[in-house]
Amino acid sequence: YYDTKSVLLCLGITALVCLSVTIFSFQTKFDFTSYQGILFVMLMVLFFGGIILAVILPYKYVPWLHAIYALLGAIIFTMFLAFDTQMLMGNRRYSLSPEEYIFGALNIYLDIIYIFSFLLQFFGSSQE
Repeated sequence: YYDTKSVLLCLGITALVCLSVTIFSFQTKFDFTSYQGILFVMLMVLFFGGIILAVILPYKYVPWLHAIYALLGAIIFTMFLAFDTQMLMGNRRYSLSPEEYIFGALNIYLDIIYIFSFLLQFFGSSQE
């Protein structure tokens, strides 16, 4: 269980991050769709870091290590949000066809949920 203030704080931060990333994706000439290999490598680093944390944290809780993991996850999924937004927009190196817009909307939705959950891990104070 999380404190109500921390949930509302994370909700506001997530909304601002999503709005700014969407505006950035529409306005920039930088093409995130051509960097899908880098995003994959970063996601694998997050994945294997999570496995290592799952092994280490039950024996001794390290709060700064958990905070770094949460911050890294929020940054990576913010990049995925920019990637998926540009894929859905089209007119980049890679784009989705009109039949795949539901898939693109689901990807954007999942990116937002992941950003929120990682921010909640970082900023959230648990309620006892």
